[in-house]
Amino acid sequence: QVQLVESGGGLAQAGGSLRLSCAASGGTFRRYAVGWFRQAPGKEREFVAVISWSASSTEYADPVKGRFTISRDNAKNTVYLQMNSLKPEDTAVYYCAADLWGSNNPRVEDEYDYWGQGTQVTVSS
Repeated sequence: QVQLVESGGGLAQAGGSLRLSCAASGGTFRRYAVGWFRQAPGKEREFVAVISWSASSTEYADPVKGRFTISRDNAKNTVYLQMNSLKPEDTAVYYCAADLWGSNNPRVEDEYDYWGQGTQVTVSS
């Protein structure tokens, strides 16, 4: 059983920055990929970024490419999402998720096995 807890959300101004953390417990953290997704009010949850178990591979959704950076510290069982140049359209609940089996489609939420409870990010204009 894997437990994921997100933190670091809050209120930011447009152009500002926030860093989200996803702390994992249970399972073998260094062996699974972790993704970030977000869900804005009235919209479906969407892929944001993913990092492989070794951190050798990362992918980003087009709307965040060049502004967000995903990283991991396996010694701390934590994945981070550094969000810079925030825009009002980044406002959403952000979720991290664990993929224990190595999906070929890491952008698809059904490929993930465990999810955190989410953290709210609000960006004001």
